[in-house]
Amino acid sequence: MNGKIMEKAARLIILFIGLVIAHLGVTLFLLADLGADPFNVLIQGLRLLVIKAAAISPTHGTVHMTVCFLIILVLLVVDRSYVKAGTVVCMFCGGPIIDFFTWLLAGLKIGEMTLPLKIIVLILGCVILALGMSIVIRSEAGTGPNDLVAVVISDKSGKRFGIVRMITDGAFLLTGFLLGGRFGVGTVICVFLVGPVAEFCMPFSGALVEKSLKIVDRG
Repeated sequence: MNGKIMEKAARLIILFIGLVIAHLGVTLFLLADLGADPFNVLIQGLRLLVIKAAAISPTHGTVHMTVCFLIILVLLVVDRSYVKAGTVVCMFCGGPIIDFFTWLLAGLKIGEMTLPLKIIVLILGCVILALGMSIVIRSEAGTGPNDLVAVVISDKSGKRFGIVRMITDGAFLLTGFLLGGRFGVGTVICVFLVGPVAEFCMPFSGALVEKSLKIVDRG
């Protein structure tokens, strides 16, 4: 019993490390200010839809949280094994981590850089995000609701994660755009880069997770 508890705790710690890495990437992406990520373009569009349809003006964060909860509810019906403790950790820890890195990196003044440098920072952010995401997924302790969409579709269809992630991100972007969401060159780069890089990192992240678990087990 203690061994299983230790393993679950270790997996959650690994997930959190991956989450920190991923949100460092997200922060770099946001500071480059070349467009929102595909999921947030969708959130923008849905927020505008709610404003037009219901004559109320929810915050972006409220809509984001609502959509995440809806994804979790759907997964609880489709396959509840995907909803784990780490899913909740991802939902509530992402924002504070981004706030911390935004404060930490403020001195770099990324928003004042030239466009070519911003693009380099954005690409670096996407790569770091993909690496962190692969660690989170391979921890098998849970994944953020928006990332779970691609994970579940990939698992159920047997299709490569990189391709599925590109398609889901593309669907988020297109739907959000049709609803009035705004995007930039960074959004498009994100669609085509994050999924394939995450898939490339999966074997290395999986090996890292297994090695870490063996160290914990021996301890």
